[in-house]
Amino acid sequence: MISVIVWLVMGALVGWVASLLMKTDGSQGTILNIVVGIVGGALGGVLFRFFGFSGANINEGISIYSFVVSVIGAIALLGVVLAIRKTVARPI
Repeated sequence: MISVIVWLVMGALVGWVASLLMKTDGSQGTILNIVVGIVGGALGGVLFRFFGFSGANINEGISIYSFVVSVIGAIALLGVVLAIRKTVARPI
């Protein structure tokens, strides 16, 4: 039960920081920040593991390193979403 609470709190914090850095904070609410933070954290962990870095998972312990990895993953996720939005919204 505690791990779910930690995921929600860290997801909200990571999503909020990433949205501030990507300047999407005004268009996101708390729920979307949590989703972006959790999915971005998972994405960051997968990317860092792919490139040979370990210990990037929040499940392995909360640290500055896992927080930074999660923020990088959330920024990558927001970048992809923004690129898709820009492509879809472009007039034909």
